[in-house]
Amino acid sequence: MIDIKLISYSATDPVELASHAALKCYQAENPKWGKLIDVENRLFKVGHHTTLQHSFFTFSIENIAVGDITFGMHLTHPFYNSDQRSGRYCAKMFLEPDFGKIENYIKKFWPEVKVNNRKKIVDYIKRGVKIYHSNVFEASRISEKLLKKERPHVNEKYLEMTAPKIAQEQMRMFIPLIFPTGFDFTINLTALAALYRSSWTPSMRYIIDRMAEEVTKKFPNISFMFDKKERKNFNWQIKIPKSSSVGIKYKPSHRLLRIEGENDFIIPKVEDMHPVDLLHFKPDMMNNATAEFITEIEISGATMGQDQRHRTIRRSEPKFTGSFYMPPILREMKLEKEALSLMKEWISVSKNISGTLAMVIAPYGAMVGYKKAGSMNAIAHEQAKRLCWCAQEEIYHAGRALRLGIEKKKGKKSKLLAMFEPPCYQTGKCAEGGRYCGRDLKIRKTGNYFPERKV
Repeated sequence: MIDIKLISYSATDPVELASHAALKCYQAENPKWGKLIDVENRLFKVGHHTTLQHSFFTFSIENIAVGDITFGMHLTHPFYNSDQRSGRYCAKMFLEPDFGKIENYIKKFWPEVKVNNRKKIVDYIKRGVKIYHSNVFEASRISEKLLKKERPHVNEKYLEMTAPKIAQEQMRMFIPLIFPTGFDFTINLTALAALYRSSWTPSMRYIIDRMAEEVTKKFPNISFMFDKKERKNFNWQIKIPKSSSVGIKYKPSHRLLRIEGENDFIIPKVEDMHPVDLLHFKPDMMNNATAEFITEIEISGATMGQDQRHRTIRRSEPKFTGSFYMPPILREMKLEKEALSLMKEWISVSKNISGTLAMVIAPYGAMVGYKKAGSMNAIAHEQAKRLCWCAQEEIYHAGRALRLGIEKKKGKKSKLLAMFEPPCYQTGKCAEGGRYCGRDLKIRKTGNYFPERKV
């Protein structure tokens, strides 16, 4: 079952820390440390919460479904820091599945699911895993072939290490999002209190309850922040598409809707972005903070998890589009029939279960659509990471689609394109050090530096 441990926290009592912060606001002299005020009534209940945000807590969470991170813990608020186990690097996740553990997860959080429906869910999960296992080694062979073709300076060690990882990354589109994973999660005290009140799935409520319990064990004097009577206990889920709407897409999309404040855009310098991004911290870049892009994206559930890593970007409520993302290796292997059949089976088993469960058993490849809004500083940071060839293929293509949209709308000489350049484009040197992808860096000013990739 999900394991939640408090592994690090602000050692100071949150009540003492909040009292000092509040008194600092109201006193001409520095407050005496240890002097307490009525934090519950003077700060918490009246909404003076910045005083409580000096306290941070880090949790190690294991055996949570990937879908409960993507559609739960990472979905909405930006007030956290998180590091999740990689679907590219951790092959054991998919090669040695524990179906009993997955079934127990369903029993725990959706006990109303009848035995026959639970069996159908597990059979569907096993089918996705079988497709993965039956094809992953051939996918690895194709991955190696494509790496050699696309990256002329790739070395043998890189090939040996990377080809299987890229094969795994693309083949996981057949794996359901209910597969267990782990992550470290850091939030401040008021963010935890807000999540306690607003959690929207049974599994998410369980996780937040355990987190609140861990914190109040350490600091029982803040238990008033986690009052069960204040809990909303509502469920939210993404509507499952109809079988008739199922289709295949070979590319993600990232469509430009509008640009605001274009004339205020200041071209960022590569030294202000790597290895430390200074764009949000420099006064001369503040105009970029009020200029922004509004876009619309359609990507797989797998890549939505990647997209959520950029917490300075705002997103609308996601919707399943009915499409399955078919990455280049899977397309070369002609796995469309398997993909469509798996999507229809997911939709079929979802008809008689809770929507909160149905969305977390979606295949990684099930595509979601939503709008995005980000300042030009935020977009520059995002795209410098995502147009690097160390980024996975799909999220690179989403960024590339937006770059091409700018070229079409504003011309190939638009200064806005400076937001869509990895560090190597400016310097001619790989910013990843030993993880150099092997691409030809010399063509950055003369050739097509943003081509379609297969791996």
